[in-house]
Amino acid sequence: MYWDDLCWGSCMKVSISELWSQIGRLVIGQNGIMSTPAVSCVIRKIKAIGGIILTASHNPGGPSGDFGIKYNISNGGPAPEGITDKIFQISKSIQEYHICPELKVDLCAIGKQTFEVDTFKPFTVEIVDSVESYAEMLRDIFDFAALKELLSGPNHISVRLDAMHGVVGPYVKKIVCDELGSPANSAVNCVPSEDFGGHHPDPNLTYAADLVSTMKGGEYDFGAAFDGDGDRNMILGKHGFFVNPSDSVAVIGANITCIPYFQKTGVKGLARSMPTSGALDNVAKALKMQLYETPTGWKFFGNLMDAGKLSLCGEESFGTGSDHIREKDGLWAVLAWLSILASRKQSVEDVMKEHWQKFGRNFFTRYDYEEVDSDAANKMIADLQQIMFDKAFIGQTFSSGDKTYKVEKADNFEYTDPVDGSVSKGQGLRIIFSDGSRIIFRLSGTGSAGATIRLYIDSFENDPQKIYQDPQVSPQALQLNFNPLIICLPL
Repeated sequence: MYWDDLCWGSCMKVSISELWSQIGRLVIGQNGIMSTPAVSCVIRKIKAIGGIILTASHNPGGPSGDFGIKYNISNGGPAPEGITDKIFQISKSIQEYHICPELKVDLCAIGKQTFEVDTFKPFTVEIVDSVESYAEMLRDIFDFAALKELLSGPNHISVRLDAMHGVVGPYVKKIVCDELGSPANSAVNCVPSEDFGGHHPDPNLTYAADLVSTMKGGEYDFGAAFDGDGDRNMILGKHGFFVNPSDSVAVIGANITCIPYFQKTGVKGLARSMPTSGALDNVAKALKMQLYETPTGWKFFGNLMDAGKLSLCGEESFGTGSDHIREKDGLWAVLAWLSILASRKQSVEDVMKEHWQKFGRNFFTRYDYEEVDSDAANKMIADLQQIMFDKAFIGQTFSSGDKTYKVEKADNFEYTDPVDGSVSKGQGLRIIFSDGSRIIFRLSGTGSAGATIRLYIDSFENDPQKIYQDPQVSPQALQLNFNPLIICLPL
């Protein structure tokens, strides 16, 4: 839901009663359900001052760890740290709050409902069809006629889209099935459920195992899965051909002019989060596009977009998006891929393999070590940093099989925002090799529950005889035995 007439700058100085009196309108999705991309879309469309997203997907807390609250600002994107820090500070001094237990809002009925609450001014609750608002935006981005031909024409492809009982289900049904003509049974698990049908709505090979199994059967040409709030996606080709999310954004970048929106706006720049593989870098270099490497967090992309510097971006955690909104967008990414297939008239696998032939391939994987003792994790990072920052470390070579890696750079990633000059330090330890391969360590969550150590391996390969290796069965493609750091990274 969104605040329309709330001035955030003034609300920092007012009481709860005064704050409530400034709220002019609440805009809520029909049935109380909206995807995160639709939230961003509607905030921008109605020029709201911001929006509150109640989600199981964003840093969930609560008694069962299944509830999170997120605030998006007027550009439709996540609030920057300056605002969230102020919210936190104010939350510590709240002395009272008001509730309206008798107030009944019909969340099913499209339209406006006006209420009187105690002595405060009347305020309006407006229920909107967020699916239609989102669909209207996508019609201006993609060639729906070409997509309809691809999905329902004489030589149509068959698709399997799994909403995983998240909020994106109604969007998939309306846009892909009802409007673009894909058969109704091509979209599954499209009824949103508060427990996600008893499953974990994470679009990856583990949690979307049913989709993977179905795709391996060969009946479908294209498959995709979405997360609980609709902003992340996984792409699969026929027979379960998996598209790594780092590769996914790179392929979209390499074929970006297949999408009418970018034909009109041009391509301002490309960006990836620091841990994401260098596949997008290869595209940017070959096509002479500006490339930004940012810390993890969509707000960094949003800042670049607002400044007119960025068109397309992505993260290794299955998030892809563009400057049409200020959030990652799962269904947008699926339509972007379908636009590429419609234009190139190739399979997902053929598109991916031709991409590797042209730009090389980044074999990429990530390991998460959770609930590690915080003191031990911090010591490990400190010891590792001491080794990396030794001058003798630069230039060292390490071999794995018939491949040799030479250390070109070692640092703790620091980002200076080219828009506002803000500096984000300590974003992760990077070992960068001369061919672009990388090893990255990131430490997070050093509270009472323990720390999480994330290890990312990004191994570049441009040998035509090796780029088609399956990283699941060819460990040499990603294996480095890093004796000085006591690191062994087999699959």
